[in-house]
Amino acid sequence: MRPLYLSLFGLVLIAAGCASQPETASDLRPPPKAAEPDTRRTEPKSNSTSKSALIVTPNPVLTGRVVSFNAIGRFVVLNFPVGHLPMLEQRLDLFRQGIKIGEVKVTGPQRDDHVVADVTMGEAQAGDEVRAR
Repeated sequence: MRPLYLSLFGLVLIAAGCASQPETASDLRPPPKAAEPDTRRTEPKSNSTSKSALIVTPNPVLTGRVVSFNAIGRFVVLNFPVGHLPMLEQRLDLFRQGIKIGEVKVTGPQRDDHVVADVTMGEAQAGDEVRAR
């Protein structure tokens, strides 16, 4: 008896669903979205003479620091951020207070975030910055 009532209930639901169809095709379309604001960057508008907008972009240059310098062997131990080590035989520039003072060539060995490099030109001291060319 129960299966009979369940089948009748199912038929009533199907009939009710078929009887309530949308009146027009426009009812089937979703409502239009509200106009979204334009998120693209535009030049600043100013009434004064043409001023250039300052655009700052990050420079993905490999940089590190000199940890120690051996004057007799003319080599340095360099420290780099984890995961950003230079390749062997790569040449890097040495900078002290923003001024280029020398060059180094990465020779290895490498351990964790430290690597050894030979000084090919100039001198170095602890705290100097090294950058890829």
